[in-house]
Parts: sequence; C-alpha cells; structure tokens
Amino acid sequence: MFKRILVPVDGSETSTKALVGALQLAREGDGQVRIMHVVEGLTPMAMDPYGAAWTGDMLDALKKAGEQILNDALDIARAAGVPADTELFNNFGERLADAVVDAASRFNADLVVVGTHGRRGIPRFLLGSGAEEIVRMTPVPVLVMREIPV
Repeated sequence: MFKRILVPVDGSETSTKALVGALQLAREGDGQVRIMHVVEGLTPMAMDPYGAAWTGDMLDALKKAGEQILNDALDIARAAGVPADTELFNNFGERLADAVVDAASRFNADLVVVGTHGRRGIPRFLLGSGAEEIVRMTPVPVLVMREIPV
C-alpha cells in the first residue's frame, strides 16, 4: 500500500476529488498525505499588454488565496481522520510539474494523486495539461482522478 501520498490542489472540484481519493488510500493503508499548492504568477499570461508584471499586491493576494486553498484541504483531511500537512510553493514562474517533482522527492512520496479536467483539442492546447506533465516527469506512480461530465 501507499504510505506517503502527495496531492497537488488548486481549489477546483477535480483537485478536491483527487484529495478525497488520496485520503481514502491513506486511511486504508495507514498512510499520510502532504497537500501542496503552487502559486502560479509570473508567466507570460500574467503580464499586461504593455509588458508590466503583476503588482506585489496581486502576488500577495495569490499567495493568500493559495493558503486558503491549503487550509480548506487540510480541514477535509482532518475530518477524514488522516494525518496530513501542507506546503505552499510560491516560487513564481516555477512550473507545476517541476514543483510536484521537487515536493515528491523531498516528501519521499510513493504516490502522487492529481485531478484533471480531461480537456481535449484546442482547450488542452491553449491551457496545457498540468496532469500530463506531472505523469511524464514524476518518478513515482501517479493516480489521475478525472472529472466526469454529468
């Protein structure tokens, strides 16, 4: 069974679904969970049309929102009775997959559980696929929890 499970969260329904799945696995295997959030800020999309970077206030707001996402996720873990902690990554400009690989290594994770929206075609091309990059780059097994359309 998996004893050390890493779960990246972003506050979406799919990341919450991944968290709940990871908590079930951890509970069944007497494991623990590390919940992580990556503050993604200084990317080309974060620039205005004139090339000015976001203000410090905006970046602080992103960090505060990330902390709230982690606190909400930790509340879910506590309600499930699973040992869990959190980690906020605010190295602006760092790719999600790079942060997950780093966190998995430092946590000595034996599984990463990640949610995906399952986008295809142009939306996937335009928005990218964080889950796909995580699967390709992470040296431990990755369980992908997919959003199921209703």
